[in-house]
Amino acid sequence: MRQIILDTETTGLEPEQGHRVVELACVEILNRRVTDRHLHLYLNPDRDSDPEALQVHGLTTEFLSGHPRFPEVAQQLVDFVRDAEVIIHNAAFDVKFLNAELRRANLPPFTELCAKITDSLMVAREMFPGKRNNLDALCERFGISNAHRTLHGALLDSELLGEVWLAMTRGQDSLLDEAADDASGGAGASAAGALGRFDASRLPVIQIDEQALQAHEAYLDGLDKAAGKPCLWRQIEHPEAAQLDEAAG
Repeated sequence: MRQIILDTETTGLEPEQGHRVVELACVEILNRRVTDRHLHLYLNPDRDSDPEALQVHGLTTEFLSGHPRFPEVAQQLVDFVRDAEVIIHNAAFDVKFLNAELRRANLPPFTELCAKITDSLMVAREMFPGKRNNLDALCERFGISNAHRTLHGALLDSELLGEVWLAMTRGQDSLLDEAADDASGGAGASAAGALGRFDASRLPVIQIDEQALQAHEAYLDGLDKAAGKPCLWRQIEHPEAAQLDEAAG
């Protein structure tokens, strides 16, 4: 399963008013792992950014004037997203700008270049109705550090959104669903039969380093904060703490 996390920065809010894309970034996720492949482009928009937009991304006209225009590098975007699911936070905004840029380059609309577009903002709103679901809020909710995000940047925001997306879609509840299936003799039971024939001795042993352990604990802290109680993993790992917490509650 190939997924692409995409983000853009623009000179303003509306392509119909002549605003352009000034930065574009794509980060690849393959089989739920962020890979080393990414696409990062600064673009010459041939115009100034609105003051409000410049305050957000900090990309000056002078800096951007030394970079290529979108048609010169459009094929790089086409090749990178081809046949992948593209995940964008507030997708409608980025897609309308990408469509305008692709139209100027005499290329098909963005929706025709990739297999699927998923709006991570809409997914977050379904998961956390009534709460703030911008990127900063989601990073805080899932315990992902964004302290280095002093300005919006397409590559940094794509990398952060990739971590948020993997955390949002990890599916802790699916473990409970599978257990229920096993008890009722449903789909989980047939899967258990297949597992019974599996030779676990052939699995490689992977040693976990300190950095990975710290990242794991940070992710669990985010789950605890979002749920308002210890997550399932910590309840299993430290049942005595979960019992004390329940008694105190």
